Amino acid sequence: MVEEDGSEQTVEIPATAFHLLVDILSQMAQGNAVTLIPIHAELTTQEAAKILNVSRPFVVKLIESGELPCRRVGRHRRVYFKDVMKYKQQIDSQRMQVLDELVAQAQELNMGYE
Repeated sequence: MVEEDGSEQTVEIPATAFHLLVDILSQMAQGNAVTLIPIHAELTTQEAAKILNVSRPFVVKLIESGELPCRRVGRHRRVYFKDVMKYKQQIDSQRMQVLDELVAQAQELNMGYE
């Protein structure tokens, strides 16, 4: 790091932080937006919808059905980022399982997928 007077200072960071910075810079170099969100952050239903790539009313239905926990702040619902990511991982896992089943069926039927 270069100080205002032109002198240099060495700063040591953990390897995991270095790799994270490399990943962030790589994404930015590709033109992708990067957002850092603390794991315990509370999100609005609109913010959760944006992360899940669904509509806000769909997130509200997930909350009302009990699939996504929330807490109330006055009239507003807040969901924890960690809960949104847990739901996303569950859905992604289910999707991959269904895709694997479809591939297996296509292979059994000799549909040209190997």
